[in-house]
Amino acid sequence: MLTIERLSKTYSDGKRALSDIELDVRRGEIVAIVGGSGCGKTTLMRLVAGLDRPSAGTIAIDGEPVVDPHPKIGVVFQEPRLLPWLTVAQNVAFGLLRRPAGERDGAVADALERVGLAEHADRLPRDLSGGQQQRVAIARAFAAGPEVLLLDEPFSALDAFTRADLHGHLLALWKAAGLTIVIVTHDVAEAVMLADRVVVMRPDPGRVHDEIEVLLARPRERTSPGVEAVSRTLYAALDEARRPAARETDQEAVGLWW
Repeated sequence: MLTIERLSKTYSDGKRALSDIELDVRRGEIVAIVGGSGCGKTTLMRLVAGLDRPSAGTIAIDGEPVVDPHPKIGVVFQEPRLLPWLTVAQNVAFGLLRRPAGERDGAVADALERVGLAEHADRLPRDLSGGQQQRVAIARAFAAGPEVLLLDEPFSALDAFTRADLHGHLLALWKAAGLTIVIVTHDVAEAVMLADRVVVMRPDPGRVHDEIEVLLARPRERTSPGVEAVSRTLYAALDEARRPAARETDQEAVGLWW
């Protein structure tokens, strides 16, 4: 489905952000990417989204190279990035302006219904809560009909209850539409609750350190023994990815760095 081969990125100032990333994302899979600051998670997402060009390596979706924003790939950023002068429905429709009006209106209505915001279609973003605004952003990406949905820490600014609610909306979209999802997160619990597989990255330069399968049935309970066991494994992998850069005097901080 989504294939990344020997992907590297070096910026003009000589900073190596990524080195030899290899990753295959299967159709219908949810993959979470975790790692400390500076390991290139956001750079990787920008490259997959076609918003930047790699220095080496390739990205392909169904065998087709990704070199620019691709119609099969939707993106949700950390901030909703809604246009404040447009209504909720108009924001969702913004990327669909070339479609016939009837088709566009149908896609917008369906997307808002799926994220539970149909009754807010005519409101402005300022009248919505932070969680509702992020749901609009998800609806906007979903309305375009992507096969792969990229999410770059989309829930990091939200409280735990709102985040859990949005997890439910996202999983409902994933199940109903057969989406493939790649999500960047700093939240170990979020990664375990959502993902089929968690990719752990290490920094300087960013590269894949480990991959952890989450072989747990859904729905998942945060306090279940299975979730807690996978979380412990993931914490250990994150500590290991960090440890080579840690000073001896910093060992007590290992485990809190992400």
